[in-house]
Amino acid sequence: MKKLVVLSGAGMSVESGGSTFRGAGGLWGKYPIEQVATPEGYADNPELVINFYNDMRRQLFTSEPNKGHKLVAELEKEFNVTVVTQNIDDLHERAGSSKVIHLHGELTKVCSSYSPYDQRYVKELSPEEYEVKIGDLASDGSQYRPYIVWYGEAVPKIEEAIQYTEQADIFLIIGTSMNVYPAAGLLNYVSADIPVYLIDPNEVSVNSNRHQIHVIRKVASEGMAELTKLLTGRTDV
Repeated sequence: MKKLVVLSGAGMSVESGGSTFRGAGGLWGKYPIEQVATPEGYADNPELVINFYNDMRRQLFTSEPNKGHKLVAELEKEFNVTVVTQNIDDLHERAGSSKVIHLHGELTKVCSSYSPYDQRYVKELSPEEYEVKIGDLASDGSQYRPYIVWYGEAVPKIEEAIQYTEQADIFLIIGTSMNVYPAAGLLNYVSADIPVYLIDPNEVSVNSNRHQIHVIRKVASEGMAELTKLLTGRTDV
């Protein structure tokens, strides 16, 4: 079974409502990134940051995977699929993808403020109990903080993503500008002789002289339908 690695970004989730975080009136528009997505912002006002991610979590739990997510999951019937996502939502998992590497963390989880990536202190939150309050402590005695890789923090799962990328027989990019590193650098680890596909309705500038990239200028759901037909020969998508 061929190994397919999918690198997904924000455009993957737009059709599920992900754009509401960034669009007019979206959560990201209410606060500077420095306030809600950096260690310094969290140290300065932890309650603001915790409530910001509570609001994001509430929105996420009202969203559903779109057709693009579902078609990625369905490819597991014919390929060994690994999803490497820059997204912090759980829509790939809810669509049925069984192997998902979250480079930038997971919105549905919280962790220790002392040791954010120590798995002993990572806790999954449910849709019924998604709110975190000041005073909610991990078992090491620290305040629970969002399980998010903030600007200025290391990306602990990039090495795992590189390992899968180096072994890929097919590499697929969906809904990412390829401007955010280290994720954008994964293309450098793709073997020069394997096919690379890019799905995005917008023009994406990819810095690579090693690969001939097959571009599908469509949103995730439409692009995945076209790619599924191309890779599998299916006509029922």
